[in-house]
Amino acid sequence: MDFIFMLTRQDQTVTDCLEVFEEIRPLGLRHVGFKDVGVDRGTLQRLTRAIKDSGAISYLEVVSTSREAALNSARIAVEIGIDRLLGGTDVAEIMKIVGPTGTAYYPFPGKPVGHPTKLGGTPQQIEEHCRSFLAMGCAGVDLLAYRATEAEPIELVKAARRGLGREGYLICAGSVDSPMRIQALKQAGCNAFTIGSAAFDGSFSTRKGRLANQLKDIVAAAA
Repeated sequence: MDFIFMLTRQDQTVTDCLEVFEEIRPLGLRHVGFKDVGVDRGTLQRLTRAIKDSGAISYLEVVSTSREAALNSARIAVEIGIDRLLGGTDVAEIMKIVGPTGTAYYPFPGKPVGHPTKLGGTPQQIEEHCRSFLAMGCAGVDLLAYRATEAEPIELVKAARRGLGREGYLICAGSVDSPMRIQALKQAGCNAFTIGSAAFDGSFSTRKGRLANQLKDIVAAAA
């Protein structure tokens, strides 16, 4: 299962993201991303270039709550060369923006609300959304399983896996903060997970203080 390290804390890109990335670059992480809020566009562009130059896959997750802001984030993702765009719910419009480009899209299934985002929706709705998104040309979904308000997180993961079949790539984001949760996601059929805050605040490995050691433990838990 892939580990996507998000240069984010409390659902915003950390302001010193460029420095942090240079510090952890020797770890050789293969998947690195950030959110569409917290820093300016120029910083996002430089960060994307640094991630891609390191050989990693770059991710941008949309957390902006308005329709126009989300569409604008999709345009920015294409312009700065993001490999994989995560989040958003206006799937048809975002696909018009990213579809002709090399940026793969993974929208939010269910009913994401607010910021920090909570996820409404039943397993049946999640499964239906996933099946529909694949039919629209999406590469998979970005499921906020552990932010669920109407269902058990793992039941939503299983539902998403059914909806995506073998073809779609299932990413789980939000509040993945322990080896136990990583293993539960893996067993339920998740392809990848994101962690940001739990690494930055030291809550993943509570006895360790350095960010690099948090990341090493997360990589080990995903192996």
